Amino acid sequence: MWFFGFSTNTPRNYWIIGAIILVIIFTIILRKVAESREDDNKSSNKTAQIESDQKSSKEVTKSTCNHCYSGVIRTYALEELKMATGDFRITIGVGATSYVYLAELGDGRFGAVKRVMEERGGSKKIFLDEVSVLLRISHPNLVGLMGFCLDKGEQLLLLEYVPNKSLFDRMHTHYGQSSGILSWSSRLSIALDIAHALDYLHAVADPPVIHRDIKSSNILLINNNHAKLADFGLCKLGHDTQTAQTPTTVKGSLGYIDTNYLNTGLVSPKSDVYSFGVLLLELITGMKSVQGSTTLAEWTEDCRKNENVEVLLGLLDPKLDGDVNVEQLRMLIHVANWALIENSEARPEMSQIACRITKCIEEPQLQPELPV
Repeated sequence: MWFFGFSTNTPRNYWIIGAIILVIIFTIILRKVAESREDDNKSSNKTAQIESDQKSSKEVTKSTCNHCYSGVIRTYALEELKMATGDFRITIGVGATSYVYLAELGDGRFGAVKRVMEERGGSKKIFLDEVSVLLRISHPNLVGLMGFCLDKGEQLLLLEYVPNKSLFDRMHTHYGQSSGILSWSSRLSIALDIAHALDYLHAVADPPVIHRDIKSSNILLINNNHAKLADFGLCKLGHDTQTAQTPTTVKGSLGYIDTNYLNTGLVSPKSDVYSFGVLLLELITGMKSVQGSTTLAEWTEDCRKNENVEVLLGLLDPKLDGDVNVEQLRMLIHVANWALIENSEARPEMSQIACRITKCIEEPQLQPELPV
């Protein structure tokens, strides 16, 4: 018998074969160690950047408007957050890679602790990316970061607590609807809040932020008329010509994902614009983003592109019982169609959408020309 070119009939060759095997094993071990150190270095570099961002943000407080958390971001020890959450006792939310727990901070203040779980697909990189984004942004319509913990294998974010659950819960669950139907004016106001949040992320944040997961379950309600955008775990920082032409792994939620992004892997702020268009359809129709095997955008396409008022009224959430301003409905459907244009470059900026919705609320009888 021959092995590595040596006959196993000669005893001396056993030593040579054994030595070769040891060299191979040793080489594999060295390679694994090198790869591990490289990963650790990447995480360390990211952690160092986080610490740098945190230092620069400590003197910056959040906006002091009525609906915005104001405070300095800090790091927490694991024991502090375990005590605040009662050892992760009360679950108030579930994400794709995390659970969210109620935290009592004392003096009547509350927070929400997001616990990223590796067994649910979370990772240190995703966690650090989210912290990095949250340290850079501040807006009344974005859920604020209060602190974070990376201790003893735990990855925890302490976030501003928004008490009235998500827009998805409010519109699509029995518990949410037991609080009464979300009025037409409330839906317009919530849409405007999220438009302002996205306009900030795309045009004011430095570097710009592409959210990549706009959906009703990531919109938290302050009350029936105001909302905040949450969950920055899938965000992509920065946007330039190079990144716009480099395909990435598609991230997002079924029914909301930009069809152009889905087909090409090319993501841009206009991908968020598409998702916002789906959100508008959800607010208008009261329907979820997916209807069986069809997306809401596909399900409503023929009707929403029809100029007949009776056909457009047929799209309205029946729970509203016709309680709607017809011109506002027409305008909002036009805006949704504009956001859902297949050619992403032809879609509007979020600033344009925010302006249209503002005019729609303030002057509902005005009907400017919009592409469809």
